[in-house]
Amino acid sequence: MRTEAGHELQNHDSNSIDRAVDSPHFVPAVPNERWHPLDSVAERIQAGRRLRQRIPRRSLAKMSAGARDPLSILDEQNATRVPELVPLRAERMAASPFAFYRGTAAIMAADLAADAHSGIVMPACGDAHVANFGFYASPQQTLVFDLNDFDEAAWAPWDWDLKRLVTSVIIAGQATGRDEAATNSAALGAVRAYAVTLRASTRLSPRARYYQHFEAEAGLGALAPESARALRRAIRQAKKRTGERAAKKLTTVDPSGRLRFVEHPPTMVRSDSAMQERVHHHFRRYLESANTDIRLLMRNYAVSDFARRVVGVGSVGTRCALLLLQDGDQNPLILQSKEANRSVLEQYGGIPQPRVLREKVAKHGEGERVVALQRILQSVSDPFLGFLRGEGVDVYVRQFHDMKGGIDAETLDDEPFHTYAQACAVTLARAHSQSPFSVIASGYVGGGRVLGEALLEWGHAYTELSRSDYERFVAARSAVPAAAIQRP
Repeated sequence: MRTEAGHELQNHDSNSIDRAVDSPHFVPAVPNERWHPLDSVAERIQAGRRLRQRIPRRSLAKMSAGARDPLSILDEQNATRVPELVPLRAERMAASPFAFYRGTAAIMAADLAADAHSGIVMPACGDAHVANFGFYASPQQTLVFDLNDFDEAAWAPWDWDLKRLVTSVIIAGQATGRDEAATNSAALGAVRAYAVTLRASTRLSPRARYYQHFEAEAGLGALAPESARALRRAIRQAKKRTGERAAKKLTTVDPSGRLRFVEHPPTMVRSDSAMQERVHHHFRRYLESANTDIRLLMRNYAVSDFARRVVGVGSVGTRCALLLLQDGDQNPLILQSKEANRSVLEQYGGIPQPRVLREKVAKHGEGERVVALQRILQSVSDPFLGFLRGEGVDVYVRQFHDMKGGIDAETLDDEPFHTYAQACAVTLARAHSQSPFSVIASGYVGGGRVLGEALLEWGHAYTELSRSDYERFVAARSAVPAAAIQRP
């Protein structure tokens, strides 16, 4: 074996990650560089198996959370958010233990930093819970199923993504009083599906792995009746969520024929006149990052309106907005911009990022990180993706409501819940398989039984910790005078 990848990646300082990322043994700097032998799949799988001796898979079961102050992390995040929206974020996170978990990727990253991990670093989602998988339209307008949130995406240990997924399965399973055996079966099934998919990807060429994607309606006939019904229902709903339909609900036409957003404070608020003027400059900056075909397409449209819109649970309070465009026949196009902050995997997880990514962020902002990692991890991505840095805020841009939809795991019966957990795990494995280091990870993971038992144990322990954090959060919120927590 020419390169001990596991050993190199275990030491998480910036130089070692740069060496691993830039190493010609794994990722040639350019396709046409001078010939040199590369490690085979078999050699990399063996490297992963040898890694088990230094970092046993059972060691991933141990949760090391010691002295910690999770609510301070939330306060730190809130300090950079729109002040009048912070109470709304708290309200949404207080709705349930699962809603709280969705908003606490930063807390989990800080906790994961204290635990043993595989040391195999690759592009990771950073927030791979079950509610962050779903449907969206491909550039060909077919419906695909994939990861759909990349705000926290960065380089990190692959097992952090899998731990976040497994824990979300457990929390979602407990949300409706599901039998513990059914919840455990779904969590173990997810790890097994991840392992099998990762191993299957090693039998494909890198190019074949790159082209893999999951059509939403493919394989419906092979599903059990309950699962097929749940999926068909979700697909029908997703297909209705088009940009044109959103425009009909969110806009109106003024006497001049100009489309305008309809305000619904605090979730939809039109910007002031000063911002309406500046938005044209920001739009041009976005176009500089967009693909050439999108820049040409945009010549058919004029900017019509701009409004702040509240989205999600954990994202509430970040600067999110909708940009409304229309052509000469009042055909609308809505783009969504969303603030991009430093990934929690780096900020709280302590994982240094590769040099090339650090340089891009320094030059163009965190929005480029989100877009770059989304294009790596998704099988097909929104052609309208772009980014810009303006007025001290980094943002990324995407289409709004392009058949985007999902499945509420908390509402599923046991059988479709199990199927959905596996579908999320298969999708996560496909995303991770884009990294050359995924082959080493596959050797480390093996068939998934040992790893599954370890992650199930860790997931249950973290579920208890997260619930305790949730109870502290709700108690702290209840202690605040009512006037201070009302909606703005």
